[in-house]
Amino acid sequence: MQARRYTFVIADRQTGAVRRLTISLWPTLGAIAGLFALPVLMGLGARWSASATIGDLRSTNAALQVENTSYRAATGQLAGQITALQTAVDQLGERATVDPNASRAMDKLPAIVKSRAMGGSSRASLGPMLGLGSTDAALGVLSDLLGAIGSRLDSVRDSVERRHALAAATPSVWPVAGWLTSSYGNRTDPFTHGADFHPGLDISADYGQPVLATGDATVASAGANGAYGNMVMLDHGFGIVTKYGHLSRIAVMADQRVKRGDVIGYVGSTGRSTGAHLHYEVWMNGRLTNPMTLLAH
Repeated sequence: MQARRYTFVIADRQTGAVRRLTISLWPTLGAIAGLFALPVLMGLGARWSASATIGDLRSTNAALQVENTSYRAATGQLAGQITALQTAVDQLGERATVDPNASRAMDKLPAIVKSRAMGGSSRASLGPMLGLGSTDAALGVLSDLLGAIGSRLDSVRDSVERRHALAAATPSVWPVAGWLTSSYGNRTDPFTHGADFHPGLDISADYGQPVLATGDATVASAGANGAYGNMVMLDHGFGIVTKYGHLSRIAVMADQRVKRGDVIGYVGSTGRSTGAHLHYEVWMNGRLTNPMTLLAH
């Protein structure tokens, strides 16, 4: 079917010139429709582009929220580690002070005894902190660093605790108030009047006077023991043992834990004794030691 054609006549009244414009109906209508549709299509395209951009932004925002949550958790863990380290440092500061008398006595202990209270030192490798590729890497390095510092503090804390345990266990106080009647070393035997080696101290005191543990310890034995009479033997750990002889009465039992200053018995004259007194001995790593080197004067 042939398309309809229309002719428009345009005349100029002044000059009398006439111009004719012939158009086809359907192409003209198509052009007009296209002109009206173009803004609509442009708007739809802009809307689709905006929707895609918004979708990308939402995806990026969701990813950032997940990443931020992860960073918050990581930084929260780091803050917790830092707080724990600060607490550990404060505790170490509180524990660092040792009783002066016990400290002086500890300085006189044999090296093999002191070595049992010393922990090994572990060194933390801090590693390079520069040139990290991402925040994740930085957080990882910080976490590892704090963990290494925490391990080092644990080692130091263990060493401090062992030092305190040794200070508490060191027999550094007098077991009874009295006067020294026989010292450690060579002497004249009070029974035979011959030459004799005295393995401890004889401290004269009133009968029934309390006898005190000279350091933290476990009661190794408590009972009659030949020439010692009623005797208590304390195991202080670190190879240190103390003996308390000639007691009139024993106030502790085997395997009992005692602290420095606890009453373990009472002055008496049981066993090979010439009068009320306490016989006091100190052993280190199976060898006799002069108790006077450790007693606070």
